[in-house]
Amino acid sequence: MTKIAILGANGRLGRVAAKAFIDAGYEVRAVTRSGKVPAGLKGATAVAGDGLDRDALIRATEGVDIIFNGLNPIYTEWVKCMPMAENVVAACRANGALHLAPGNVYNFGSPIPAVISEDTPFHPTTEKGRIRVAMEDLFRREADAGRVRTILLRAGDFFGGTGSGSWFDLVVAAKMNKGIYTAPGPVDLVHEWAYLPDLAKAFVGLVQNLDKLGSFEALNFPGHAVTDLEIKAAAEKALGRPLKMTSMAWWVLRAGSPFVAMWREIVSMSYLRFEPHQLVSARLEGIIGAIPHTPLDQAVTEALKDIGIATVNRAAKAA
Repeated sequence: MTKIAILGANGRLGRVAAKAFIDAGYEVRAVTRSGKVPAGLKGATAVAGDGLDRDALIRATEGVDIIFNGLNPIYTEWVKCMPMAENVVAACRANGALHLAPGNVYNFGSPIPAVISEDTPFHPTTEKGRIRVAMEDLFRREADAGRVRTILLRAGDFFGGTGSGSWFDLVVAAKMNKGIYTAPGPVDLVHEWAYLPDLAKAFVGLVQNLDKLGSFEALNFPGHAVTDLEIKAAAEKALGRPLKMTSMAWWVLRAGSPFVAMWREIVSMSYLRFEPHQLVSARLEGIIGAIPHTPLDQAVTEALKDIGIATVNRAAKAA
C-alpha cells in the first residue's frame, strides 16, 4: 500500500487531503505538532513533527512514498515559509518521497491577469508573492537536479472543510446567522475559489497518473470562478432565506494597518479582492480525466455546514 505523509494535517487543507487519500485507499500518516490524530481522520496514523525542525520532520516522514506539503504559517509569520519549504524538501530527499504542494495566485502580482493559465508568467508585486516564487524556484531546482520530484497544483481561495482561517468563514459567512452576506470586494467581480474536497480529489488523481507527469509540474486547478452575487444566491438557497448584502470595511483595515500587523498583511494583498481573475488549465483534464467540480449550490451548502451554519437540508434532517 502506498504511504503518504500529510504535513499540517490539523489544517483545513491537510485534513481534507488526508481524508481524500484515506478514501482512495492510501496509508495515511497525519503529521502534526501535537502528534494527535485530527478529528474526522479515522484510519490515519498520527506522528509528531514540526515543519521548522528538519530532523524531526525527516523522522516523522521516514519510509513514506509521498509527502503532502500542507504547511502554511499564519499571515503575519510568512518569514517561516522558506525554512519550512527547505525542510520539506530535505525530508523528501532523505526519504526518496514525491513532493505534493498546493500553490496559489500570489505569484502573478498586481495587476493580476484576468485569466491565468499554466503559461502565465510570474510578476510578484508583494512580499508574499516573492516568497511563493522563491519556494517554487526551490522546488524546480531540486527537480531539475534529480533530487526531489514535485507536483504542484495551483488553486484559488479555499472554502469547504472544517476549521477556520479562510475568507469564506472569516468574512463572507461571518454574519450569515444574522442574515448578512459580507462581500470582500465588488459584488460582480469574478474571483477564483477552490472547494477543498474537489482540490483534494484532484491531488489524488495526479498521484494516480504520475506516468503522465514530469519531474516538476505546476498545474492549475480551475475551481469556482464566481462573483459574490453568485455565492450569495447559493447561500440563500442553502439557508432558505434572503441575505442582506454588505461590504467589507476596507477603510478600517487600511486606517489601522500601521498599528495592527494582521491588518497590514491583509491590506497588502487586497488587490486580489478588486481585480478579477480565474484559473484555467490546458493540461489537468488530460492527466486526471474529469476535473472534480462540485456544483456551486452544493459546495456552498456543504461549506456552510462544515463551519456550523444550519442549512435547510440540515434543519429538515434534524426535524
